[in-house]
Amino acid sequence: MQAVYLNYMTLSFEMSIQRKQGQWGEDQAVSYILNEGLILLERNWRYKRAEIDIIAKEGEILVFIEVKTRSYTDFGSPEEKVGKQKQRFLIDAGMAYMRSIGHDWEIRFDIVSVLGKPGDKIDVRHFRDAFFPGLGYK
Repeated sequence: MQAVYLNYMTLSFEMSIQRKQGQWGEDQAVSYILNEGLILLERNWRYKRAEIDIIAKEGEILVFIEVKTRSYTDFGSPEEKVGKQKQRFLIDAGMAYMRSIGHDWEIRFDIVSVLGKPGDKIDVRHFRDAFFPGLGYK
């Protein structure tokens, strides 16, 4: 029984580190997009099982941004971790957000990749139009 408890404690500690790293990465992404001239509307907007990390506007374009943060690229770059299922969740959430504010104009789905960790040099990359709903998407 004690070994299970220790494993749970280790898992909890690792998840806490990942959450802090993710939050730090989102903060870096927000700073980056603000410097690029986007207007921040929402952070961590939730819809069902999906969460949109950042919702912003660039001119009249509503921009949904997924932030991926990694300390290193041993298992691939951060932006490669946004798979088809995650894209589907983000698209569904984006459509719900559009309905909630009555936005019926142009939208865009971006990824901001943050590579590094606090105290080190970081690399922030912004992938505009990283993915989009197909023409038949409802």
